[in-house]
Amino acid sequence: MNKKTIIWVIVLILALALGTWFIVSRNDKLETDEVLTHEMTATVIAASEGALTVQDRNDIIYTFNDFESDDALEAGEILTLSYTGDLDKSTELQTASIIKCAKLEDSDVTSMMEDKSVFSAFYKQAKELLDRLSLKEKIGQVLLVGAPETGQASLLNENPYSGYILYKRDFADKTAKQVIDHINSLQRVSKIPLLIAVDEEGGKVVRVGSNLKLTGNEFKSPKELYDAGGLGAIKTDTLDKSKILHNLGINLNLAPVVDVATDPQAYIYGRTLGQSTDVTAEYARTVINASKGTGVSYTLKHFPGYGNNKDTHEGQATDETSYDEIVSKNLPPFIAGTNAGAEAVLVSHNIVKNVDDKNPASLSASVHNLLRSKVGFSGISMTDDLSMKAITDDDALVKALLAGNDLLIVTDSTGSIDKINAAINNGALDEKVIDKAALRVLAWKYYKGLFDTK
Repeated sequence: MNKKTIIWVIVLILALALGTWFIVSRNDKLETDEVLTHEMTATVIAASEGALTVQDRNDIIYTFNDFESDDALEAGEILTLSYTGDLDKSTELQTASIIKCAKLEDSDVTSMMEDKSVFSAFYKQAKELLDRLSLKEKIGQVLLVGAPETGQASLLNENPYSGYILYKRDFADKTAKQVIDHINSLQRVSKIPLLIAVDEEGGKVVRVGSNLKLTGNEFKSPKELYDAGGLGAIKTDTLDKSKILHNLGINLNLAPVVDVATDPQAYIYGRTLGQSTDVTAEYARTVINASKGTGVSYTLKHFPGYGNNKDTHEGQATDETSYDEIVSKNLPPFIAGTNAGAEAVLVSHNIVKNVDDKNPASLSASVHNLLRSKVGFSGISMTDDLSMKAITDDDALVKALLAGNDLLIVTDSTGSIDKINAAINNGALDEKVIDKAALRVLAWKYYKGLFDTK
């Protein structure tokens, strides 16, 4: 091969190499652009100049800063969002950027519900009922109220609450017939079947169990049961307790406590199983499995794990637990209970510093994102009692709903409906937020079979 031919061969090889590089680089760029551009459908929770907060079909809440739109957006509107970057489902504030948004005509609240919860099969029935309710009645369905000492039935005539929490005084010195008759009188007053709830943890937190005429025996604490007979004793206790509660007309137990506490001096320790994360996870699974079919729903609490913190009944508590430890130590019992079919989770008032250092967990969208994404929970998220001293925000009711709660525990039995109604009227809260929470609560009641007795 002569020198001229060799030169042409080299030139040809270089040209082919350059062409190949250009094509590969261009394809890589296109693939990169495709990876960085995503779409999602979400409901507007709040829109202001420079910021947009939305909730996706899986109930994850995202806030995007530096947001601009040519169209005015209103709470409740459903959007298709195109964005670049990655979403962090475990927190509210995002670093991803919205590049385009478009409004969708479909504003049906059921379109934003994924068919994966334990009672999603009842969304259609719940929606038909929801459409017939007044705004006041819909607001009532998101309120679980601490029963007043007197006038419980008459209060329901004026305020269509979702249900009542009963206390020791409601069972003191009463016979089973007296309790049954009283609960039946409440159910007769209510247009929609009531949740009748108690904190029946066992040990030092008992309501029905404070009257041995109703139970025959004391309800022991989870730790006492486990130490005496392991998870078998826990299962038997759950079945026995559920039968007693159900026969009295109680359909919701605000238990079990599935917090993992390691300090015997900690406020919550005596109410826990007092065991490791793995054992506590088995405890959660055992209770939820045993409760199925008993007519009584059980509630995993206090998300995202109470830890070794002080009593939030008495004031604010800040949890310093690292994020990694929350995920590895505190969440597994909630995951186990959720996988067993838990219907409800109660969220604490602790400020969980490494998830959201500004808001109590019950008022934090980031904490609820953790519940929906990391735990995979799709049932009823409820607050702890919003009258506790840990809650100092005058707008707690609105903030709790905007954070993603479906059910708010309150003792303000006369003002809560009015406050939420006022927030809707002044634009601080959109009615569709109420619709979505009320829909889930109503579907839960259908799932529980409560309408069968109406």
